[in-house]
Amino acid sequence: MISEDILAQEFMRVVTHYYPKVGELLDGCYVKVISSYWGRPPKRLRYIGIYCSEKMMPDVQTHKEILRELAENMGLVQVVFLNATRLLRDPMSNVKRIHPRLWLDLHWLTT
Repeated sequence: MISEDILAQEFMRVVTHYYPKVGELLDGCYVKVISSYWGRPPKRLRYIGIYCSEKMMPDVQTHKEILRELAENMGLVQVVFLNATRLLRDPMSNVKRIHPRLWLDLHWLTT
């Protein structure tokens, strides 16, 4: 199996190679492969999570069909767009405790 980090890097490489303008937009975002389990017996599902600042979100979402098509061609289930600004301001979020590195990267994105 390919690790999530390598898969995210490969996704970014493919986006940058075939769609350079979309790749430039994603340079200002945090791209991560997220794994979840669903069903009986549990089946592992992988999807791309794109964390963007509130300002960049509309620009990135205009290219969602391209990103979803690339993700499906790579064997990923879906592309999910997450608002990093809102996630950091959420008092119930436990990202800081569970994933401190991601939390710091999201702060860097939103500034």
